[in-house]
Amino acid sequence: MRNQGKIKLGFFPLPIVEAARLKNFLVFRDQFSAVDPCIGDGVAFAKLLEGVSAHQYGIEIDAHRAEQAKGLGIQTLQANAIDVRCPTEGISLLYLNPPYDFEAGANGNQRLERVFLEHTYRWLKPAGVLVFVIPQAQLQPCARLLAEHFTNLRVYRLSDPACVQYKQIAVLAARRKRNERTSDSALLDSARYLEGLSSKPDLAVLPNEPDSRYEVPGSQAIILTNTGLPLDEIENLLPASAAYRQTSRVLLREQASVRGRPLTPLHGGHVGLLCTAGMLNGVFGDGEDRHIAHWRSVKFTDRWEEEEPDGTILIHDRERFSHELTLIFSSGKTQVLTHEKQNPS
Repeated sequence: MRNQGKIKLGFFPLPIVEAARLKNFLVFRDQFSAVDPCIGDGVAFAKLLEGVSAHQYGIEIDAHRAEQAKGLGIQTLQANAIDVRCPTEGISLLYLNPPYDFEAGANGNQRLERVFLEHTYRWLKPAGVLVFVIPQAQLQPCARLLAEHFTNLRVYRLSDPACVQYKQIAVLAARRKRNERTSDSALLDSARYLEGLSSKPDLAVLPNEPDSRYEVPGSQAIILTNTGLPLDEIENLLPASAAYRQTSRVLLREQASVRGRPLTPLHGGHVGLLCTAGMLNGVFGDGEDRHIAHWRSVKFTDRWEEEEPDGTILIHDRERFSHELTLIFSSGKTQVLTHEKQNPS
């Protein structure tokens, strides 16, 4: 994944318009449970279940996005979905838009699209509906798993510009019932067909009016259990631990604290040295004038030209150091003060 994608934790949300089109393929009759293992901010999942009587569950590793999803009324668990356990065959609808990346382990390192599908498809009850959003090329590693455990498979290309950028597709399918058996040859043919679609340039676009319907069966409320470590809680408790206090002396430079009154009045040079040494940094002022002050020493280069009698041009460079003061006010305003005259704006 590119660095931009890693910063987003692989979060590529489905546009609302595409979620609305996918919802048109679903038929809701009884109350049921639905899970989004990579819910993000929850907007797409909420649109998919808008106006539907359902137990809505989400899993999100990012704390801020998890709070956003909770704000939409979705029961959201902040955790890594791979560490979460759900009752087998306990839900009726699985909406899966996983991170688009590889695993980061000692070996193997499969695509996460397949890893998330393999981990979560067992949560679906027989005849439960899967809505799977992935880049088109990643249909190939998921083909065998989809062919073996799902029926009524349909693959559509998403046409929203944000989806076209990442060549996203939507796979709709129903979980195969226990008594549904298929021959090895039919399974192989189905897997090969899906693998072919992973590179097909002219896939059908997801239509506004559905050409098929998937009835979502009823199901009861469930409980999601996180078996992983509570990373955010550990991070908050870490500074108070004995191990942190011991290692911080080696890893972190302690900020010097100097207090007291000078014996004699300080000259401008003395004050400048204290400023650039960080000894006059801090929080000052009250009300709207309250601000954080941070000093540093900055090197400047002065350049001028001098012409010799014979027409030769001499270029002189002179380096010098000066002070720079950065101010951040409580109102959010920032200001940088230097020795140079500020141009009026």
